[in-house]
Amino acid sequence: MRMLRRGLLAWVSRVVVLLVLLCCAVSVLYMLACTPRGDEEQLALPRANGPTGKAGYQAVLQEWEEQHRNYVSSLKRQIAQLKVELQERSEQLRNGQYQASDPAGPGLDRAPPEKTQADLLAFLHSQVDKAEVHAGVKLATEYAAVPFDSFTLQKVYQLETGLTRHPEEKPVRKDKRDELVEAIESALETLNSPAEGSPNQRPYTASDFIEGIYRTERDKGTLYELTFKGDHKHEFKRLVLFRPFGPIMKVKKEKLNMANTLINVIVPLAKRVDKFRQFMQNFRSMCIQQDGRVHLTVVYFGKEEMNEVKGILENTSKAANFRNFTFIQLNGEFSRGKGLDVGARFWKGSNVLLFFCDVDIYFTSEFLNTCRLNTQPGKKVFYPVLFSQYNPGIIYGHHEAVPPLEQQLVIKKETGFWRDFGFGMTCQYRSDFINIGGFDLDIKGWGGEDVHLYRKYLHSNLIVVRTPVRGLFHLWHEKRCLDELTPEQYKMCMQSKAMNEASHGQLGMLVFRHEIEAHLRKQKQKTSSKKT
Repeated sequence: MRMLRRGLLAWVSRVVVLLVLLCCAVSVLYMLACTPRGDEEQLALPRANGPTGKAGYQAVLQEWEEQHRNYVSSLKRQIAQLKVELQERSEQLRNGQYQASDPAGPGLDRAPPEKTQADLLAFLHSQVDKAEVHAGVKLATEYAAVPFDSFTLQKVYQLETGLTRHPEEKPVRKDKRDELVEAIESALETLNSPAEGSPNQRPYTASDFIEGIYRTERDKGTLYELTFKGDHKHEFKRLVLFRPFGPIMKVKKEKLNMANTLINVIVPLAKRVDKFRQFMQNFRSMCIQQDGRVHLTVVYFGKEEMNEVKGILENTSKAANFRNFTFIQLNGEFSRGKGLDVGARFWKGSNVLLFFCDVDIYFTSEFLNTCRLNTQPGKKVFYPVLFSQYNPGIIYGHHEAVPPLEQQLVIKKETGFWRDFGFGMTCQYRSDFINIGGFDLDIKGWGGEDVHLYRKYLHSNLIVVRTPVRGLFHLWHEKRCLDELTPEQYKMCMQSKAMNEASHGQLGMLVFRHEIEAHLRKQKQKTSSKKT
């Protein structure tokens, strides 16, 4: 009897298993028959007898399969990361609610997890809205402005205070490197997403990344603006990301075409013919030969040496076939603010991007694109922090000869520093400059007018982008402290002169040079006595 029961149970279990397998097979066949065609089947693939043949058909299939696989993997990683962050945040919120409502112990109802997660997402989006992402935030003074750091794949350029003054970081610290690499990878995933691009879009890689800027607002999060090469010349792709102390969020994707964006470089000048000749050599190379989308406006004060300056302009015009320049002559005492204001208002064409420049400035063609990319009429003005060169005579004093200028312009602690106290070089559209009221023309001579204009922009609704840039240099020139200054003014002038002459370490070597020379003499005497 027992044997019969066991046989019957075994037979029934086999029948149940077979029925289950049969149902699964029928379900799979039904799904295959009823599933609608995906996007992949609707793509215009090469025909078997077309110009690309079977190999082309397989290549396209493989490429799209790889893109979708990467996209799915990216979504899975983001979902997993978001789940972890949401869980941690939910625990924090629950603990906070528990402690606030009943310090003695449990007892009150708690919010359901779904509501808590929705509240958290709303909080993250509110952080983006509060940060200076879509519009400028009015600031009381320039000290309240948070500057950006800029970076490439190899280096981070940052503003450092104190005696260290490291103008660049290479190699980058691991924590910062991981943070920036994650931002770049997130941007590449968005650019290569099948949902974002067209079927024939080329895949973007890290080699397409040009530069980025980022900054952290302590109570909101970190903003990233990443620029990549576009599909054509003068085209760029920019991704704006925000990390609100949680997963990185995509804020905006832009396609920028700078082919027709003209820059009007305005230079106020009085005398200084040799410096202007050097400036025009740089201008001819970077603006005329390499960029080709630049207008030059020279505002000259007085008539002394004016003919020499006009002669340099005319010679450059003939040699380079360059006609996009304007020469304006003004009488009276030199005023940088007045010169820039007159130059900006003199323009009669459509709205133009202005670059306020000085004659002792050197810039690269890459900086011109940075100027274009960080400005937007009615939205954004650019205040780059330039790299100020130390005295080449001190830097290269131990060399036989000072190297050519292009070889001197290296961003290192020993060669210069970020001029973070200067606001004179700036890029902004003429319409914004006119609307903000221009310069204060009551300010005479050098200095003061640039800070006044900078403060007006900080008080407005425009976004002020301030960051160190690797393609803008202030060339060293001797600073003269006049005898007419009071003792206190003369002391301050000499302190400023010392700061622009050399680094802290190099100045220390000059101060202690007698002790160093005495040490070297003693060492030579010891060496010679041992030989004898």
